Amino acid sequence: MTKEIKIKDICIGNGNKIAIQSMTTTDTADVEKTVEQIKKLEEAGCDIVRSSVYDMKAAYAFKDITDKINIPLVADVHFDYKLAIAAVENGANKLRINPGNITEKKYIKMVADCAKSHGIPIRIGVNGGSLSPYIREKFGTSSARALVESAIENIKLLEDVGFYDICVSVKSSNVVKMINAFRRLSQSCDYPLHLGVTEAGTADIGVTKNAIGIGVLLLEGIGDTIRVSLTGDPVEEIYAAQNILRSIGMFDKGVEIISCPMCARTRIPLESIVKEVKDATQNIQKNIKVAVMGCVVNGPGEAKDADIGLAGGGGNGDKAVIFKDGKILASGDLSLMKALLIEEIHKF
Repeated sequence: MTKEIKIKDICIGNGNKIAIQSMTTTDTADVEKTVEQIKKLEEAGCDIVRSSVYDMKAAYAFKDITDKINIPLVADVHFDYKLAIAAVENGANKLRINPGNITEKKYIKMVADCAKSHGIPIRIGVNGGSLSPYIREKFGTSSARALVESAIENIKLLEDVGFYDICVSVKSSNVVKMINAFRRLSQSCDYPLHLGVTEAGTADIGVTKNAIGIGVLLLEGIGDTIRVSLTGDPVEEIYAAQNILRSIGMFDKGVEIISCPMCARTRIPLESIVKEVKDATQNIQKNIKVAVMGCVVNGPGEAKDADIGLAGGGGNGDKAVIFKDGKILASGDLSLMKALLIEEIHKF
């Protein structure tokens, strides 16, 4: 069991629910656009959001941003201790730094003391591209052992200045390396662990990498927060994270859609219908299982454990049935049945 830390009003570690994180892609100094994106992430179900702090203007923007959002905001800072301190003093709810990137111990202590006085934690974020020269020289590569040793080295830098409100990550773009690194780290410290596959790519391959890496570790009891890193709209990271958690029984909010792989019996445009239902129910937070099936063979029968569903109902692809709790509720024109399905979902 890991230690518990608090980020604004979100507790992680010590058996608390897995927190879903993402990161803004807007210019942090553009308060209006950054707040707008964070609001969309909030609506999708994001628990914690992170923004880059690359100059003082971005650090000062934190005050106006945190005043307008509800979820905790993490400041992502590299190298410059002054930016870290400024972000904290302007409302950051957590810092993401690598202490080893800050050149002198006195500056690490200044950052740690500032975080402690404001009651906020620090995440040590290690990845293959942030290893110290000493670690690179020792291992010659960004192996799982190198990632973990770098994390332990950075943890010690904070502990040496009396700071223990820590979360840790050891990310890699290589799924096997990432899994092995987190396994090693979980045996080496009891701080909360933030899981993710970094530089995973676009959704088509990135979701697969994250699902394997994050899913394997969570099923082994490793991990307290997650981020599904994807190239593109960060809102998609939230939906992907929810789907990963839902598939392993760790998320019970929102609409779960199941659909058949189709066969020669399918007459309705199943793929487009699934997309329509998904888009219409994406932000519903009720725990509902919805089936969208190609024919009645795969409808009330194979999908009888669904709360409600739609199945192709004959004709020339223009008929469908609605079933609820395994029994036919209605049948008729496909367009009407689609509308009825979405209406019934909203009634739950």
